[in-house]
Amino acid sequence: MTTTITVPPAATQPPLAKDVLLEVSHLKKHFPIVQGIFNSVKGSVKAVDDLSFYISKGETLGLVGESGCGKTTAGRCIVRAYPVTSGQMFYRQANGSMVDLAAVPQQELGPFRRDIRMIFQDPYSSLNPRMNVFQNVSEVLRVNKVCPSSEMKDRVAALLRRVGLRPEYMQRYPHAFSGGERQRIVIARALVTNPRLVVCDEAVSALDVSIRAQILNLLEELQTDFDLTFLFISHDLSVIRHICNRVVVMYVGKVVEIADALDLYTDPQHPYTEALLSSVPLAQPIGRENRKRIHLLGEIADPSNPPSGCYFHPRCRFAQQICRERTPELRKVKGNHAVACHFAEELSLSGVIA
Repeated sequence: MTTTITVPPAATQPPLAKDVLLEVSHLKKHFPIVQGIFNSVKGSVKAVDDLSFYISKGETLGLVGESGCGKTTAGRCIVRAYPVTSGQMFYRQANGSMVDLAAVPQQELGPFRRDIRMIFQDPYSSLNPRMNVFQNVSEVLRVNKVCPSSEMKDRVAALLRRVGLRPEYMQRYPHAFSGGERQRIVIARALVTNPRLVVCDEAVSALDVSIRAQILNLLEELQTDFDLTFLFISHDLSVIRHICNRVVVMYVGKVVEIADALDLYTDPQHPYTEALLSSVPLAQPIGRENRKRIHLLGEIADPSNPPSGCYFHPRCRFAQQICRERTPELRKVKGNHAVACHFAEELSLSGVIA
C-alpha cells in the first residue's frame, strides 16, 4: 500500500536544553471516585498516568490516541485548567528561566495564562452566545490586563483581519457565524495575548472536511507569523500527519510511543500504533485492496481499574507472559524513536509507506 505523506521537517537529534519550551515529566492526573451519601472516595480514575514528553520551541507536537486515553486531560493540566495529582511541567519563560507550572499557586498563574493558551474543540460552545465578537475576544484582554480599554478595539480588529474575518463583524453575535468562522474567532481569542504556546484540543474535528484544511493552513501561517509552538491534540491521524513534527501516542493515560512524524507513519514500533495507522483512510485507490486493517479485540482498558503489566496486553496479538506481569519502560530504540514495548525490536509492524 502506498500513499503520499507530507510531514514538516523534524530535527534528527534531540534538541538542546535551551530549545525546550515545555518538558512534562511523570505527569499524573487522577480523578477521585466518590460514592454514598457521605461522598467517600472509593477509588480513582487514572486519566493521565505517568506522562512524559517535551516540546521544542517553534515545533508542533501531536498528541494522539483513542477517545478516553487522557490526551485532553493532559492538555488541560498543561494550561492549569486542572490541578495535577503529581509530576512536573517545566516551562521556559521569555527570560530563559524555567518554572514548574504544576507547583505555581493558583493566584500566581496570571502571566502563564497569557503565555499558554488553548483552542477548544467545539466552536459553538466555546463562545459566550450572550456576548458579541468584540466582547468575547476583548474579555481576555481585560481579565489579563494586557492593554488599556482605548486600545482594545484596534487590537481585536487587527487580529480578526489576520484570521480572515472582517473587523465589521465585531458587533455580531456567535449565532450569526458558521462553524469555520466561529473557530477563527476562537483562534483570534487564543492569540490576542501574544502567547508562546498554544494547546489545540481537537481544533478541527468539529468542522467539515473542506473547512478543516483552511483552518490547518491558517494555523501553520499563524505559527510562522507569531512564532508559536503548538501542542496539537487529535484522534485524527490524517490531520496529525499533515501538521505535526513529532507525535506522542497515548493509551489509557500512558505514552506508548514517541517519534518524528515520518518515522512513526512509516515504521511504527508499537502494536497499538500499527492498529491506529491501519485505520487512516487512503486518498489514493492504489493499494486499498491489499491493505490490511487491524481490528483490536476487546474494549479499551478501564482507567479506574487498569490491567496489570502493559495496559495494552489484553488487546495485543503479540502479548506474552511478561506483558501481563511487568510494565514496559519507555525507551529509545533508534534515533528519536522511543517505545514502551517489551518486544519492539523483535516485531515487524506495518506503517503507511511514503
